[in-house]
Amino acid sequence: MASSCELCCEIFIAILLPPVGVCLRHGCCTVEFFICLILTCLGYLPGIIYAIYAICFLHRDEYFDEYRRPIYYVA
Repeated sequence: MASSCELCCEIFIAILLPPVGVCLRHGCCTVEFFICLILTCLGYLPGIIYAIYAICFLHRDEYFDEYRRPIYYVA
């Protein structure tokens, strides 16, 4: 579980650059990152909303299986 300071910093970064905030939490080659990148390209506000949702409500430990892990992850 992330500390409150880490969570606040990630949310602040997600407001400025939504894909970067999601990248810090979930990794750069994950489905969450690419969804956020596409939403940010389509509109800045949907990217921010999804980034905050992905950071606050999607817990990577619950969904961290073989198909959703970052490419650079070594088990």
